[in-house]
Amino acid sequence: MVASSPVWETRNLRGVVTKLVDGSHNPPPKQETGLPMLSARNIDRGQVLFDDYRLISESAFVSENARTRIAAGDVLLTIVGTIGRTAVVPEGSQPFSLQRSVAVLTPAENLLPKFLCYQLQSPAIQKHFEANARGTAQKGVYLKTLGQTPVVLPPVEVQTEIVAEIEKQFSRLDEAVANLKRVKANLKRYKASVLKDAVEGRLVPLEAELARREGRDFETGEQLLQRILETRRTEWVSRGKYEEPSIVEVGGLTNLPNGWVWASAEQLSSFITKGTTPAANKLLDPPGDVQFLKVYNLTFDGTLNHTYKPAFVSRATHEGELLRSQVLAGDVLINIVGPPLGQVSVVPPAMTEANMNQAVARFRPIKPLSTKFVAHALMTQSIMAWAIRKAKTTAGQTNLTLDLCRRLPIPLPPLMEQDRIVAEVDRRLSLILVVQVEVDANLKRAQALRQATLQRAFQDRPASVQSS
Repeated sequence: MVASSPVWETRNLRGVVTKLVDGSHNPPPKQETGLPMLSARNIDRGQVLFDDYRLISESAFVSENARTRIAAGDVLLTIVGTIGRTAVVPEGSQPFSLQRSVAVLTPAENLLPKFLCYQLQSPAIQKHFEANARGTAQKGVYLKTLGQTPVVLPPVEVQTEIVAEIEKQFSRLDEAVANLKRVKANLKRYKASVLKDAVEGRLVPLEAELARREGRDFETGEQLLQRILETRRTEWVSRGKYEEPSIVEVGGLTNLPNGWVWASAEQLSSFITKGTTPAANKLLDPPGDVQFLKVYNLTFDGTLNHTYKPAFVSRATHEGELLRSQVLAGDVLINIVGPPLGQVSVVPPAMTEANMNQAVARFRPIKPLSTKFVAHALMTQSIMAWAIRKAKTTAGQTNLTLDLCRRLPIPLPPLMEQDRIVAEVDRRLSLILVVQVEVDANLKRAQALRQATLQRAFQDRPASVQSS
């Protein structure tokens, strides 16, 4: 990668820095005003990010700063939780202190800060951190172990060449990644636009317009709603006294096309409920009797990722204490604890039964209503925004109650129009998915190229000599 150098020394990290400390093990209380105390989440993408941190009093800051003495040119390294992210403190940075999850390294005169920063990100040292991390709930690298990390030390002029070459390669990769992320953002906007058009009658020809041109009658959304309500009442017989469903609140909703009508989710569903999480000792690792679905199994594109981190419950638990929250093929599931809200999945035909935890609500659309149309409606930003406006937010977490789920407004077009809408949405979403998969693959490829660049820089080197 660069011209050969006469000697590369291999040293322990402790021997090439003049300061190796970590942040506060007992962070001072948060304040409404004061000076920043950063943590590992503030070290990302090679930068020190001032976007989410606690404030501590000036007197507490003086005490913390006496130990860490953070200055421009220091290298910050995350050592707890997500281990191995680095950044160089830039010139002119505002004063800040650190929590225990970040270490401060001051390179010696013969070690360039950026050279150390990049070397700590190299695959060999990342593997070293992974092998030497300790802890149960949250792993970390202790300072003594950190000080024993082997690093290479070529002459300063070689370090300068290596840093320049890495930054040239990274600049190209960063530009490519930025372009890929723009594509992802455009795909997200396009998907939102498709769903919006779908539930506002602008995606396919209206059934009312086709019927007018063809000189025929058609079943309107209002007539379909009445048919669904009759079916709902008929199917209720074995469940005791009939409960009238919630009526949709049309205030603030958009006007619908000719032949459509607003309905509440409860009017269109035989049963809406949420899950229950049983005692931990009743959750089984695979293989088990009945799969137990969690929020992470739901997606934003209507599919159910049931193979990801599968959990199970016994048949007895499924048919006993979790009877009310059983899941069947064709059910529509949505997460009701956020952020983010709006993960919607349709249970596929191959999954004949399952169960779900308390953060998931289940809708069971009444036939002949299109299950996929209901799912597409629930994925629409305007309908989710309606729910969020009425939801309760506590400590930054927005939750949908079952009552709110039952009142969710669903636009109801004629049945034949629903089928055309679903077919067109599926066609467009499948195209989006193809591009999305390619973009994600290229993003992973870019990350692999970054690691390959670092590996070439710090492993493909002349024979080194060991120095204490």
